[in-house]
Amino acid sequence: MIEILLFHHGQGLTDGVLAFAETLRSAGHTVHTPDYYDGRVFATLDEGVAYRDEIGIPELANRAAAAAASLPNDLVYAGFSLGTGPAQLLAQTRPGARGALLMSGCLPSAAFETPWPTEVALAVHTTEHDPWVDLEVARGLVAEAAGSLELYPGSAHLFADPTSADYDAALAAKLEASVLEWLRALSRSARADAGSAA
Repeated sequence: MIEILLFHHGQGLTDGVLAFAETLRSAGHTVHTPDYYDGRVFATLDEGVAYRDEIGIPELANRAAAAAASLPNDLVYAGFSLGTGPAQLLAQTRPGARGALLMSGCLPSAAFETPWPTEVALAVHTTEHDPWVDLEVARGLVAEAAGSLELYPGSAHLFADPTSADYDAALAAKLEASVLEWLRALSRSARADAGSAA
């Protein structure tokens, strides 16, 4: 199956993020959930963003890289919101990545001064009117990567996290189903490649 490095959103490593990781583990995947907030969890996104700014984006990127350093190269890098930044950074710049799963956030590939690697699969998930996500950027990144863009109705941001005020159970269930199917397809592709190489 797939080994995944999952980065939490701006409110921290919440029970909701951990529950999502458990859902993926239940499907047979290995999931790592580093806490680059050092155990801090915030009740609101605004509080979490203030803490993010206190730490600084460069330091968060360093912490994310440290989390990946002892892991294999052939990972799927995943993240929610703030966590999509380090996930995308590592998927684009760390050799050997299998894919990136970006939920409620993404950046143009130019943010990391390199084009999207052609061999790295990409899936972006967001609501249609999420105020934190630039849909044109998402569409451009997905087109560049020949990836998939899954749009959900409404404007909720952290809709997949039950601990968030944005939580929407129906949308969360759709996201989980879509993510699990994407991972199954990635697994099938990897097995097919291994078989042809043999």
